[in-house]
Amino acid sequence: MNYSLDPGAYPITRAHPQDAGADLRTPIDFVLWPKCRKLIDTGVHVEIPFGKAGFLKSKSGLSAKFGNQSEGVIDSGFTGAIGVVMYNHGWLPKRYKAGDKITQLVVMDVVMDDWKQVDAVTGFERGNGGFGSTGK
Repeated sequence: MNYSLDPGAYPITRAHPQDAGADLRTPIDFVLWPKCRKLIDTGVHVEIPFGKAGFLKSKSGLSAKFGNQSEGVIDSGFTGAIGVVMYNHGWLPKRYKAGDKITQLVVMDVVMDDWKQVDAVTGFERGNGGFGSTGK
């Protein structure tokens, strides 16, 4: 897939060829304070094809070690710089330096069917059983 970089941005990389996620890095130094969030402009622009979407997923090491997480969706028509909302669910501040990995981009196929409103949805055994309904 094609991508471009703003000045100071870092290229998209994969640590291993078989990795599903491609790493995005911060172009700036910052501190992510406990129980806070911060929006980081990566300066990376991507061309995601129609019928696919990009999903920002937390780096497992940052999540496990520091409680730092990220989440987001990038639609196929969006070509602006990818902004990553970082959350610190931990109790300690985490310092990031320019070039540090902050999230991973996973591109997946998505269903692009139109939505149709009906009087009621039907046809499945599960019905409206939700939260914990299968754990009985």
